[in-house]
Amino acid sequence: MNVLMLLTKIFRNDPRVYYEAKALKEVGHDVTVLVWARHDQEHELPEVEEHDGIEVHYLHLSEPDSQGLSDNPLFGNVKWWRRAYEYGLELHKEGEGFDVVHCHDLDTLLPGVKMKKKLGVKLVYDAHEIFGLMIRKDRSEALAQGALQFEKVLASNADHIITTSRPFYEHLDKVTDRPLTIVMNCKPLPFEEYSPPSNEVPVFTYIGLLHESRMFPQLVDIFGEMDNVRFRIAGKKENLYEEVKKRSSGYSNVEFLGSIPYSEVIPETKRSDVVVCPIDPEDPNSSLALANKQFEAMVCGRPIIISDDTHAGEVTKEWDCGLVVEHTPEGIEEAVERLRDDGELREELGKNAFSAAVEKFNWEHERNKLISIYEELG
Repeated sequence: MNVLMLLTKIFRNDPRVYYEAKALKEVGHDVTVLVWARHDQEHELPEVEEHDGIEVHYLHLSEPDSQGLSDNPLFGNVKWWRRAYEYGLELHKEGEGFDVVHCHDLDTLLPGVKMKKKLGVKLVYDAHEIFGLMIRKDRSEALAQGALQFEKVLASNADHIITTSRPFYEHLDKVTDRPLTIVMNCKPLPFEEYSPPSNEVPVFTYIGLLHESRMFPQLVDIFGEMDNVRFRIAGKKENLYEEVKKRSSGYSNVEFLGSIPYSEVIPETKRSDVVVCPIDPEDPNSSLALANKQFEAMVCGRPIIISDDTHAGEVTKEWDCGLVVEHTPEGIEEAVERLRDDGELREELGKNAFSAAVEKFNWEHERNKLISIYEELG
């Protein structure tokens, strides 16, 4: 089948979308990805590029319009929805025609629904997050509720809905009667067996969002003021990036790596002794999700420090592959001290993490579920 994927993040920076597109390509489907190239990202992106036989088109939409509304998030989305629909129809007409439109997250679903109604194609809704819950911490409650209702209406048009965790599945199952499947953000297994780290001083690594909800910038101070540990940090150039960079420079045992490409995430994780992943249990979306860092730690055989009262914490407890602590500086500090001082515990939890990846939490397993969905659609 010919598949059009719609996406509002940079394709090369979104491993989930890449893994899904590649998996479909490997079993004979043709995949085209249409991406909203937003704001300051646009000057770095071509009109079209190719990744492993996957053609990626970037829509550049931030040039000023006659109303001067391009930078408003709501009006920006409206413009993207209109142009994505129009451009998708153009691609459909120019090629052999699409059989499936695969929409990644709610902010792509409206043009997908319109294309289904116009062309009679199948529609897959891939809910990486529960969008209304995700925006609740930064937007008004009215807008968050509006997004939840928007999703409920649009999702009813999907031929199949994919999501990433059991709590997300349960949420969607309450608002739609469409077929549902969990396809987790697991990673391919890059190593055949567990191997321990070889650092003289235990290295704790954080790679991800540099935000208050992940306990930044105080996490820098927690590690910086501890003895016999090293802390390595990487994150995107957004949110608290400059503050974390500045604060890291004040400690000899904290190394700020800046923004690193995704190709470096697994090697960097493997070089560490422990992965650190605080998740705010009060965040209604993140607390229900499974963390990418969790899966990266698993395939590398590294224990994780993660927050209690979260779904990710529940999975960590179930597989005994890390320490689950209160989402407080004291909780993090206690876990760091315990793992710093107990090499046998680090190894035991790391081996459990690797076993979890081999047994269940790997992309090969999730890939097969995705392929089965497309076999049913076909």
